[in-house]
Amino acid sequence: MSFLIKLAVFVLVIVGLGWVGYEPARDYFRERNKPKWETAKVIRGDAKRIINSTGKIEPVLKVAIGAFVSGPIVELHVDFNDEVKEGDLLAKVDPLLYQAAVDRDEASLLAREAEVGRVQAQLDLANFNLGRGERLREKDVRYLSDREIDGLRAEAKVQDAALKVAKASVLQATAQLNNSKTNLNYCDIRSPVNGVILARKIDPGQTLASQFQTPELFIVAPDLRKKLHVFATVDESDIGLIRKAYEEKLPVTFSVSAYPDEVFQGVIEQVRYEATELQNVITYPVVVATENPDLKLLPSMTAQLSFEVANVKDVLQIPNAALRYYPENIEWVREEDRKLLDGSQWSRNSDDGANSTVEAEETVEDDDSAAETSGNANVEKKKSKVSNQRHVWVVKDDQLQAIEVKIGFSDSRFTVVESGEITADMELVTGVKK
Repeated sequence: MSFLIKLAVFVLVIVGLGWVGYEPARDYFRERNKPKWETAKVIRGDAKRIINSTGKIEPVLKVAIGAFVSGPIVELHVDFNDEVKEGDLLAKVDPLLYQAAVDRDEASLLAREAEVGRVQAQLDLANFNLGRGERLREKDVRYLSDREIDGLRAEAKVQDAALKVAKASVLQATAQLNNSKTNLNYCDIRSPVNGVILARKIDPGQTLASQFQTPELFIVAPDLRKKLHVFATVDESDIGLIRKAYEEKLPVTFSVSAYPDEVFQGVIEQVRYEATELQNVITYPVVVATENPDLKLLPSMTAQLSFEVANVKDVLQIPNAALRYYPENIEWVREEDRKLLDGSQWSRNSDDGANSTVEAEETVEDDDSAAETSGNANVEKKKSKVSNQRHVWVVKDDQLQAIEVKIGFSDSRFTVVESGEITADMELVTGVKK
């Protein structure tokens, strides 16, 4: 009998302990199984719309300096990266042959000038003889026959023509001398502009052959410190925004791999019309101008550009992660918002034309059963009307509540809110903690 009493007491104790611990245990397991939300805050501030692109840095101009004359290089005065001024001597071709040609042509010119003097003297003599004969004829025609006076006149004309030929020969010799002097001057290869030597393609002692093709000796980039161009390739879908930014003179920022922590500034200088097609992708070249006072930017560097195409002041911005979040379990969502997940909103929209959401469109794409219920055609019909409408989720009474928002442009982290029941510092759900 005492054993049964003890057993009854033991059972009563166990039942009592179970009764007392039921609610704490239930609350414990409920709290343990409740999802832990990852959240991010809504912020207020200035927002910029950015279009990213890649480009190549190039000088505004590249001047190729060649040689007009042939011969061995006897002097070389510059090297790579040297800064030169207009008129600076870069190199010198051996001038011996060209100096000899100048000396020859100077001697030829002296000979032609002497010939002019000799013919001038003969012309003077012929004119004197003609004048004397005409005076004798005036006194008495019998002193000089017609044949003799005609011979004097012809002699004067011959010497006059010979003088003109001699003077023309002087001009010809002068031109030849100038040509030889020019070739001699071409032996000094000078810079036509102020700039930096990008390339030196000759060495001392190298022989140039310029008879058939002008050899390229140096490449000089003028004003490398003052201005550089960044040639960016922009997709056709963004070129309208780029043109608007060009008209509004909005800034451009870019970086290069050589200085990853430094941001360079530039402006859009030109939006070119010539398109490039690669694998059915159409792009347009956009020229960005920038300064380079420290010569940090070098030709052919690859630049990562960010075009500012729009900006707004003091607006609410939603974290992009909150826009991408979609509840995985319908039990997490309060009753009023479950229609956004189970597809029932689509049948309602087909009747009364109420606003749908992109989250529901994504549900139609991702959930086969929802697609069968609503139909893809209806989704496409609504997509154009609600392309900028979204839903975000907040935690209310341990359940998710949907808030409909109308959004604007976005950057890599935040999206501008145009309308919706959103306030600054509001916590939006971005995921579930594992």
